[in-house]
Amino acid sequence: MDGAGSLTRSFMRSLRPQADLKAAAIGAVVLLREWVQEKRDETRVAAQDRIKKKKALVEREPPPRLVALVERYLPRRVGITMTVLLLIGSCGLGIVKGGHLQDFITAVSDARNAMANSAGFRITSVVINGRKQLSQDEILAIGGVSGRSSLLFLDADDVRDKLKANPWIADATVLKLYPGRLMIDVTERKAFALWQEAGRLSVIADDGALLEPYVSRRFLSLPLVVGKGADTQARDFLALLARYPQVNSVTKAVIYVGERRWNLRLKDGLDIRLPEQDVGNALAALSKLDQDDRLFSKDIVAIDMRLPDRLVVQLSDDAAKARDDLFKDKKKKKAGDAA
Repeated sequence: MDGAGSLTRSFMRSLRPQADLKAAAIGAVVLLREWVQEKRDETRVAAQDRIKKKKALVEREPPPRLVALVERYLPRRVGITMTVLLLIGSCGLGIVKGGHLQDFITAVSDARNAMANSAGFRITSVVINGRKQLSQDEILAIGGVSGRSSLLFLDADDVRDKLKANPWIADATVLKLYPGRLMIDVTERKAFALWQEAGRLSVIADDGALLEPYVSRRFLSLPLVVGKGADTQARDFLALLARYPQVNSVTKAVIYVGERRWNLRLKDGLDIRLPEQDVGNALAALSKLDQDDRLFSKDIVAIDMRLPDRLVVQLSDDAAKARDDLFKDKKKKKAGDAA
């Protein structure tokens, strides 16, 4: 009995490993089949999606011919480029419409100059030659050169044009000497006369250029010219008047009348009306009359030389009254003698 039982148990133990191996094989086959089925399902779903997309593309209404041509021939990414350009244009339009263009240009220029200055192109030395009326700071301000300017980005031609646009500066030369030296040579106009026209008094050069409104007493000694057109005609007439110092020394102002002839206003208020032609002969005659007869010292208010064959003198009121009284006395004496 005991022997038979032991034999049975030994037989069952020998069969157990074979059963476990079979079960494992069956499980592996099941897993493999499930994995294959899953892959098939994924492939089928992907194929169905591709078919749906193709149907959607086929069913979509074809684009207009113009759009098709544009899509066909237009370079790639041109849409992005046009969008960027549109944004830049919108920003530029906003800057211009908002009145910030000059501020924007100034900011860009300052940033550019700051980089150049940090790189060693800062203007460290400025030499200005030929200035007399204008100060160094005024010349730099006129030329647009400031402490933020860099020599690298300074436009010498632009500075020269700005300087020449100033009425005081007849010519200018601008040199950039790297890395940081600026040299400016200017030729200034000279103050020639004071010009009065329509109630305004200005300082002018000998070519008639208006230099500045008269505000400084340093120009008080300049000759005074009055009238429309006198600014451009005064140089030749004052040069002619200077040839006759007897008349020139007592002249306070010269007046251009009707843009065709001159009058003289002397310091004592005497008016001299010169002819339109032969002005030099008229001035010579005036000089001789004053030398011989002290004409300018007489009690007269005006001398008219416009008639070629005579000189007309207008007496002052007192002189005219005294003259009339003298004539009356002479008439009375003649009447008494006749009686």
